[in-house]
Amino acid sequence: MTTIRREVLTLPAAPLGPDNPLPPLRPLDEAHRIDARDRAALPREMARQVGYAPLRSLLPAPIRDGYGRVREPREFDALVLENDRLRATVLPTLGGRVTSLFHKPTDRELLYVNPVLQPANFALNGAWFSGGIEWNIGATGHTTLSCSPVHAARVPAPDGGEMLRLWEWERLRDLPFQVDLWLPEGSDFLRVGVRIRNPHERPVPTYWWSNIAVPEDRRVLAPADEAWLFGYERRLRRVPVPSYDGADRTYPRNSAYAADWFYEVPDGRRRWIAALDADGHGLVQTSTDVLRGRKLFVWGTGPGGRRWQEWLTEPGTGGYCEIQAGLARTQLEHVKLEAESEVSWLEAYGPLDADPEGEWHGVLRGAEDRLEAALPRAEVDAAYREWLRHADAEPGERLAAGSGWGALEVLRTGWKLPGTPFDEATLGDEQRPWLH
Repeated sequence: MTTIRREVLTLPAAPLGPDNPLPPLRPLDEAHRIDARDRAALPREMARQVGYAPLRSLLPAPIRDGYGRVREPREFDALVLENDRLRATVLPTLGGRVTSLFHKPTDRELLYVNPVLQPANFALNGAWFSGGIEWNIGATGHTTLSCSPVHAARVPAPDGGEMLRLWEWERLRDLPFQVDLWLPEGSDFLRVGVRIRNPHERPVPTYWWSNIAVPEDRRVLAPADEAWLFGYERRLRRVPVPSYDGADRTYPRNSAYAADWFYEVPDGRRRWIAALDADGHGLVQTSTDVLRGRKLFVWGTGPGGRRWQEWLTEPGTGGYCEIQAGLARTQLEHVKLEAESEVSWLEAYGPLDADPEGEWHGVLRGAEDRLEAALPRAEVDAAYREWLRHADAEPGERLAAGSGWGALEVLRTGWKLPGTPFDEATLGDEQRPWLH
């Protein structure tokens, strides 16, 4: 049977240190911007969402710049979900990061597992670390919750077993969200149900990208013939897939510089992305259609990208790239979440075995056939509908506590949020002045 248990994970880790006591009054230095000439050429919906409510300030989130560089063995609370096929390890004190997804029948780790924890200035508010599956909510960039605790509890799963619920209040956009993880008995796929709520009487800009770190010695597959290339130079260009500028860019090591490749997945096509090694083994992520975007991020083989790879981990441990899935085509966009509404979807993560070599469309057909055999698209849609019936289930045993900001908002407004209780007991010193 599927189980959820507590463990302690010990890693060489640099200290996070204290938050900066000064308010972040400086305007946000956003790297994800494009020139007007490129924006004018975008599809109408995309151009509208690129210009919709970009983040101007980090307020009220504090800057997390007190982290150090000296790594020592440190203990982290972990929650482990396990069935007879998979074992998923979650760090509730670090944004609910899935730090490992291990496939037991093949004795293979499906993610890039960072052997150390080294914060660096990549989150919107500073401290961030690499590896695993990260839940990015808020605005363009890595979430302010990257190194923050989230609430966690046991909840009945759709199949009658146990489900791990993570939830928190995202302060940049003032929205509550939840992430439900479960492993059906006998399944090779981790199910993840995600819901973002807008309890306000006004629309709110919304952003989500599930960020998956995988080893970079892979070929990345996504059902697309084109991609939107963003190379951190204020340009967003539509380019062919897989080959561009003389190289097959679906191999991360064929790019010299850091870049985002946002795949243009056609409407009606199944949403998925995979990273396979030379023998055809690897990870696939798929979802219901609401999570429309797919992306590859590469550090590049140049000296800057190599240096960052070394800085974020131990030299000689191998590089990584990121495959991602989001609510919009690109991460430069924000979508409108209407007043008193919500958006939700289901994701699945598991092993995929397919031939990564050969002509692009043939490779995609082969991988898609293997995915359909392992986890039919109709089964993902059915699992989503079944999960929705459990999304409001009240949490049982509490396994971790997040911040008190949600409790403060609920006290202020009187909002009812079934399934994600923000208890007064979580109010702490940070909320006390505001409570008064």
